[in-house]
Amino acid sequence: MSRSLTKSPFVEPDDTEVLTKPRNVSTKRIFVAATRQNDGKTTTSLGLFAAMRTRTKKVGFIKPVGQRFIEVDGNKIDEDTVLLDSVFDVQVPIEAMSPVAVDGTFTRRYLKSPEENLPILVDKMCRAFDRASYQKDVCIIEGSGHAGVGAVFDLSNAQVAKLLGAKAVIVSQGGIGKPVDEIAINKALFDKYGVEVVGAILNKVLPEKIDLVREYAGAGLARLGVPLLGVLPLQKQLTAPNLSQIVEEIDGRWINGREQGKKERILRVIIGAMTAKGVIDYLQPGVLIITPGDREDVIFSAIAAAGISGKKVVSGIVLTRNILPHPKLMEMIAQTRIPCVICSEESYAVASRINNMTVKTQPEDTDKIPIIKQMFLDHIDIDMLRSAL
Repeated sequence: MSRSLTKSPFVEPDDTEVLTKPRNVSTKRIFVAATRQNDGKTTTSLGLFAAMRTRTKKVGFIKPVGQRFIEVDGNKIDEDTVLLDSVFDVQVPIEAMSPVAVDGTFTRRYLKSPEENLPILVDKMCRAFDRASYQKDVCIIEGSGHAGVGAVFDLSNAQVAKLLGAKAVIVSQGGIGKPVDEIAINKALFDKYGVEVVGAILNKVLPEKIDLVREYAGAGLARLGVPLLGVLPLQKQLTAPNLSQIVEEIDGRWINGREQGKKERILRVIIGAMTAKGVIDYLQPGVLIITPGDREDVIFSAIAAAGISGKKVVSGIVLTRNILPHPKLMEMIAQTRIPCVICSEESYAVASRINNMTVKTQPEDTDKIPIIKQMFLDHIDIDMLRSAL
């Protein structure tokens, strides 16, 4: 990725003014916040961007404060910014979409001299927003958590939304009482800074409960003055890790099928503590078998099923406790397409680590992007949101 900042149409070459607010006042803007981490801000930003593009091609994006970043051309760029740009090719200098990166010492450096540091950060953020939103009809602004995240350095989500003149959408996980309560808390801080909350999105709701949640959570939110923009169904494929992410999580190493296996989506984990006959009932794509390497009966069952059917019968095997099967069995594994990984931990510890993983959408997750796009088109009232802006 090789992009550099072009001259901003809002900034003259000799402009030395320190900005306290963006110069762009015409572009409509949506600030995406959430009630807590991993409620679905990134998914919402991707989905809203895609849905807005069905109404206008002039959609911008910025994540003003990023806490997870990678190096791009010497700049610290938020991971979610890289993801969205890789999916949509926003055609904006990527530095302008990720102006402030919070590294491990950022807060301490800020607190040594907040009076000097805050105007610098505000100016940088305003100039970046002007670039990111230039000639756009609407700009999606992704926050960094709940309304108060960033308050320690005077740039909470509520403060940033106020600074950029945005209206807020709050994302929360599905339910009735809990999300309404948590949205009420977040709304109070947005209210304090004069930021209008124009809607809420409830995420990861069991499909059979969507109508129930829409009716009763919608009624609860209406009492807060917050319209319910939509209810998103739980999509297992969006929360399921791929095998590469699992390998990284368990500090494993590949011993077979790396190329075909690294993008395998793991939908179910089976611990090979049962009989080989019992394992056969679970062999299907999307299943990951976790077993010590000396459970050769379990491993052989997977190999035999793959050989008989000639098809993919399992999405991977994790061998635990650093135990390799017999060399003859290793030769048989090498003749199959079964992705196989080995790690040092025991089986139940590995299964626990996988079940507790936080799965973030990655640029290579090409199977997820169409699901997210369609989900927002089907379940979110985009025209209601647009009219509120």
